[in-house]
Amino acid sequence: MSAALTSLDATHAPDTRSWVESANAPDTDFPIQNLPFGRFRHNPLEPWQIGVAIGDRVLNLHATGLIDHHDMQRLMAAPVTERRALRLAIWEGLREGSALQKVWADALLRQTEVELGLPCEVGDYTDFYTGIHHATTVGKLFRPDNPLLPNYQWVPIGYHGRASSIGASGQQFHRPRGQTLKPGASVPDFGPTARLDYELEMAAWTGMGNALGAPVSIADAEEHIFGLTLLNDWSARDVQAWEYQPLGPFLAKNFATTVSPWLVTMEALAPFRAAFERPAADPQPLAYLDSAHNRSAGAIDVQLEVWLQTPAMRAAGSEGVRLSQSNLRDAYWTLAQLVTHHTVNGCNLRSGDVLGTGTLSGPKPEQGGSLLELSQGGKQPITLLNGETRTFLQDGDTVTLRGSCERAGARRIGFGDCRGTVLAARAL
Repeated sequence: MSAALTSLDATHAPDTRSWVESANAPDTDFPIQNLPFGRFRHNPLEPWQIGVAIGDRVLNLHATGLIDHHDMQRLMAAPVTERRALRLAIWEGLREGSALQKVWADALLRQTEVELGLPCEVGDYTDFYTGIHHATTVGKLFRPDNPLLPNYQWVPIGYHGRASSIGASGQQFHRPRGQTLKPGASVPDFGPTARLDYELEMAAWTGMGNALGAPVSIADAEEHIFGLTLLNDWSARDVQAWEYQPLGPFLAKNFATTVSPWLVTMEALAPFRAAFERPAADPQPLAYLDSAHNRSAGAIDVQLEVWLQTPAMRAAGSEGVRLSQSNLRDAYWTLAQLVTHHTVNGCNLRSGDVLGTGTLSGPKPEQGGSLLELSQGGKQPITLLNGETRTFLQDGDTVTLRGSCERAGARRIGFGDCRGTVLAARAL
């Protein structure tokens, strides 16, 4: 069934225009070929409603009559055939010349006039470690001669994260506190982290779940993914170094995670699928993590960027500087493999569960997906265009993740911004 998610139909036609004029701009993230889902409201006293991004507008899906509820999890859990039918109906109503233009015009809202929230209520959150270039670079900081642990190329590594602190783009959070052990010390300190970092990731959001005890095969895995967002897994590196053995991250990761508000569906990503290939010298996936479809089209070509805006840049009216670029194609494991491995022991995924990819770095040093990599563990400060330097994030810094898909013969689509700002630590 997963192969159906890579097939193209009328909704992908690159020359289709919308009667929503802003959707036809060449630089928009949300042309009619995208149609991502999210939630919006006018004020905090209102319940969340389901919307679809089109250009700079939000289409109130309930107001179109295409759905009779405001339950995003219910919509996401629908079978692939129903999801494709809904996408086609939205496309038909928004395309140029549609007879529904007059009827749907009142269902459109400006994105700037509403609050955009999490795409849905988050169930559970698992963060994987699929970025082999990140794993190798960070491994070399601690184990120069043996950066990858023996299991890395055999099993998708992951840990259970904290769902309650996931927030939508625009999230602001206070610098976290925790225990740290300074070099040469035998007794830890307690206080605000001095090595606050970002992590450039993507998130796969579970659509249709699986029953407890019923593993999802690699052949069916993509059917259980509704769509993707950007994800920033903020990290306190000094806290992490002291606490992570033997059980893994805890306070270093659970204080904040930021995601972009629009779920770009697997159907919209069909034109940007790519072959999944391992270097010939590397171990090939075990049988339960392998299929012909996963090898031929399991990867997705998403171009990623990290931008930093310091308080000084903000005061000067600058949107900031781009720190790095990478691509989801560089991940060592596919999204289907993550779903299959997560459920192979009988674990039940539910609609709204989030699977993070882990930090997505490129093969070159300047393509690091975190400051830990770009500054070589804080040893090499980064000089910004305005003369400021950074090894790790300072109070007031805003980090923005961006992602887009481009390919000859297809319309460019994007994910919207994933933005978060660091506030000073709270006084105790």
